[in-house]
Amino acid sequence: MRSSGRNNDSGRGNYRGAGGGTSQPKAGGKKDDKQQRAGRPRPEERRYDVGGTGGPGGKDERGGAKSGGPKSGAPKSGGSRGAAARGGAKGGPRTGAASKGARPGAKGGPQRGRGQAPARPREYDAQVEERNRARHNKPQIKTPKTFGDQEGERLQKVLARAGMGSRRACEELIEQARVEVNGQIVMEQGVRVDPEKDEIKVDGLTVATQSYLFFALNKPAGVVSTMEDPDGRQCLGDYVTNRETRLFHVGRLDTETEGIILLTNHGELAHRLTHPRYGVKKTYLAAIQGPLPRDLGKQLKDGIQLEDGYARADHFRVVENTGKNYLVEVTLHEGRKHIVRRMLSEAGFPVDKLVRTSFGPIALGDQKSGWLRRMTNTEVGMLMREVEL
Repeated sequence: MRSSGRNNDSGRGNYRGAGGGTSQPKAGGKKDDKQQRAGRPRPEERRYDVGGTGGPGGKDERGGAKSGGPKSGAPKSGGSRGAAARGGAKGGPRTGAASKGARPGAKGGPQRGRGQAPARPREYDAQVEERNRARHNKPQIKTPKTFGDQEGERLQKVLARAGMGSRRACEELIEQARVEVNGQIVMEQGVRVDPEKDEIKVDGLTVATQSYLFFALNKPAGVVSTMEDPDGRQCLGDYVTNRETRLFHVGRLDTETEGIILLTNHGELAHRLTHPRYGVKKTYLAAIQGPLPRDLGKQLKDGIQLEDGYARADHFRVVENTGKNYLVEVTLHEGRKHIVRRMLSEAGFPVDKLVRTSFGPIALGDQKSGWLRRMTNTEVGMLMREVEL
């Protein structure tokens, strides 16, 4: 059932807080509402200011009225209310005639941002830069050796870098009294040595602690025993073209002779291995045609007269015999040119094929023809012991 307008007006009057509980006219009720709401703004018009006011007559931080402005109960002008609404619920940029020309930091004037630092003068920046330069350009203080790095390297580290095993394995070698430094057995861990000066041995074999390279090549027939050949023939240098360190061959082999030949960058070792004073033995296998006399070995050991003097073999034996084909082994310590071929030819048995099977303690083994391998530390140590290094 539709209610009458009189009941609605009386109910609205009571809700709006009209006095006396009696109904008020509509026009009078609206006027009273505006007067009561003049002192408390709407939620969207509230401003939460921290400091300063937007102009004369505004409120200070404590919410009280300023001395020169209107009282809190007076109605606010539409312009100020509009500016407050534009600023948002928590206050935004303030605009108004009172803020123009105000001093920074004063009430009602423009505020600085929180993260903006004051500008520094150029003189201060120059002083800071000079101070930093002076701090980094201080002369280096030379501390005593007690507090700084000690001379040399730890022995187990040097052995590990030389390829004797891991550091733990090298420490076990030291504990087993198998390592010597300058002739003295080392039993203590952490001893410092100089790889450039000290002589280090493991099981009596010298360890190549420096950056030396040692290779063994099974030279095929037809390869010239030089690192470079001006005629363009295949040479030893073709097998080590990808090496940054310059290598050179130890001794020579005839172009048609096969077998082991050593390559290294250790000049002193290469010199001693080829010097007659140290008499490093080389072993060859030669294929010749028989029949052979029984005293052929004795003739070679006693010496064969050649154009450049006598040549003697240290050892001779027959390895294989198939009909008239003989495979003999000759060992000698001389290194003259074509020495084995000339000796057998002078004895009446020209060589059909010649292979060098060992150079001192380094054996050819089952290494294939044309293959290059890196020598082990044990082999290098045996070579150095052979020539008293």
